Amino acid sequence: MKQFVLLLTTIALALSACEKDDPVSVLKDPALAWNAESFEATIGSENVFPTLTNTYQVPVTYSSSKPEIATIDSNGTLTLVSSGSTLITASFTANEAYLASSASYLLTVVSTSNSDAYDGSLTFPSTGDPESDDDISTTTFKGKITIQFSQSGDAVVTGDSYGYVSVDGNHVTVNNTGGEVLIYELTGATANGSFKVYGVKKQAIVLNGVSLTNPNGAALNNQNKKRTFIAVYGNNTLSDSESAAYAQVGEEDLKAVLFSEAQLVFSGSGLLTVNALNKQEKSAIATDDYIRLMDSPTIKVNTGNGAGHGFKGKDYVQLSNGFLIVNTAGDRKKGISTDDYVLVEGGTHMVTMTGGVAWDEEDAEYSGTAGIKADNYFAMTGGALTIKNTGNGGKGINAGSYDYDSENHTLSDSYISGGTLTVTTTGREVNDVSAKGIKIGWVTKEGSGDRAKVTGYAGKLTISGGSVTVNSTYGEGLEVKGDLTFAGGETFVSSTSEDAINCQGELTVNEGFVYAYSAGNDAMDSNGNTILNGGYVMAICTKGSPEVAIDANTEDGKKLYINSGATVVAYGGLENGYSASQSVYSMNGTAGVWNALYNGKSFIAAFKAPSNISSFIVSAPSLTGGYKGVSVSGNGKCGGVWAKDGISGGSAVTLSNYSGGNGGPGGGGRPGMF
Repeated sequence: MKQFVLLLTTIALALSACEKDDPVSVLKDPALAWNAESFEATIGSENVFPTLTNTYQVPVTYSSSKPEIATIDSNGTLTLVSSGSTLITASFTANEAYLASSASYLLTVVSTSNSDAYDGSLTFPSTGDPESDDDISTTTFKGKITIQFSQSGDAVVTGDSYGYVSVDGNHVTVNNTGGEVLIYELTGATANGSFKVYGVKKQAIVLNGVSLTNPNGAALNNQNKKRTFIAVYGNNTLSDSESAAYAQVGEEDLKAVLFSEAQLVFSGSGLLTVNALNKQEKSAIATDDYIRLMDSPTIKVNTGNGAGHGFKGKDYVQLSNGFLIVNTAGDRKKGISTDDYVLVEGGTHMVTMTGGVAWDEEDAEYSGTAGIKADNYFAMTGGALTIKNTGNGGKGINAGSYDYDSENHTLSDSYISGGTLTVTTTGREVNDVSAKGIKIGWVTKEGSGDRAKVTGYAGKLTISGGSVTVNSTYGEGLEVKGDLTFAGGETFVSSTSEDAINCQGELTVNEGFVYAYSAGNDAMDSNGNTILNGGYVMAICTKGSPEVAIDANTEDGKKLYINSGATVVAYGGLENGYSASQSVYSMNGTAGVWNALYNGKSFIAAFKAPSNISSFIVSAPSLTGGYKGVSVSGNGKCGGVWAKDGISGGSAVTLSNYSGGNGGPGGGGRPGMF
């Protein structure tokens, strides 16, 4: 009887301990930050470059995405080489105390020699896709009209043998009634002017060192519904004003500082800055068709807190090359917005959001901001995209809406197959609008709270390549309403308050490196099955009971499967009732350093243990033993937490059979059989 009482007391104490937060410390975010998102420097001038905030003095590595534009040495000293744009990055690899982190700003280098100015030609070099009509080199232009704006007199027009141009001070209108395929070159500067064009054929608008401000509305208004090329040379600025009323003219759309009825295709090698200062919720750049960024222009977009979206293409947005930097301050506004999809193929792009949650009159609900909002899907095959959203209720990427699905009856699958994607969100939930790093798809429910029943969901995501880093402070890091599949690449996701990785459908890992870290909920959570077929998965949950490292919906008969071929490291327990076709062990390693898994002949992989965590659940093909305190050459995968090669040294540790369920190392977990 005494033994029975002692057993009950032991169980009670264990359950009591499980109800408390796990004492494991949370890895800190080193919070690297430059004091500017972008900077323009002039060769031969005395430039005061942005400075890096490195509060915890973590070791950083500096890099320039285009050394032919500017180089940066190990001390952070910049050397300007030629005109153009490059991304300057300071990066830190995760260690025993801090999460991996990086910070970047866009450096635009200009030369006083004006060597990148437009040469006046009627032909253009290829912008990167000569098989497409979007490549300006495939279009034959019949002529060119030049408009030179002036601060002191009327705009001067040359080359208008057609009689298409009318001038009212520096407000210039072109009415191309003859259907010629023409180039309109804009140059000069004015604080009170605009350019509007009507036509029925495709056209090119060359921005060649123009500074154009319209205090009353759009600076550039394209009412031609045919493909329009915007070729950017030199340094250009388009702006409205805080008092801009955007007075209606007939039935013409009034949506942006740079507005187009037609497709907008950007190219060239210069800089275009678009400032939306209005209080009328008008965007910086918008089109009623699609937008594509090609070649190597630098497009900088700034919208004030009363203005609209940053970069809106109704049909879709395709970032094939170049540099796009968007700063949007308005509540519930979007950095990049489209009614269909966003595709990132190349180039370097940065989106910064600071606005919060506000009531949307049209949808009759509260709405937050998003770095990217795509009603259909998001895709990335190359390039670099960095999104930072500090607004409450703010999301990094929000793709796949119910409105789109209900209208078109399907959502296309989102996918990431290449490139470098970095998303950071720091806002809180406000008025039931939650902040999330990446949200894919939609879900409908009946009821409310924990008892709400899911009645439908859509939106899938596959990550098969590239590098994805998501850090969310108060929301899920990566949330997918449909199925989530990892088939390659490197994915690092952390959340200090919610699930790091969450999906409504099935969560499957076939290949690639995955790291999920949560200090407030499950590290990896699926409302369907969680199926680990292959790849390298590290899941860390420091919250304690009832949260776990890897979860599945056992309440509805779903299960966690660890199949032959998967390499798994977990802290915080596994979902009860899991099924494993290869052995699962407990391993005591060393906190804050590299530990490794061994197959009797060679190292399978090494993993960097978080601070103060030394006990793990491990499983891998042919796993026979473990090593602690190994050395790894190079920086490793997933921000420096996984490694396959260059593993050496360390001391062997013995593995013990893991008895199952979420009562393993670091786990309290849900009660139940396993």
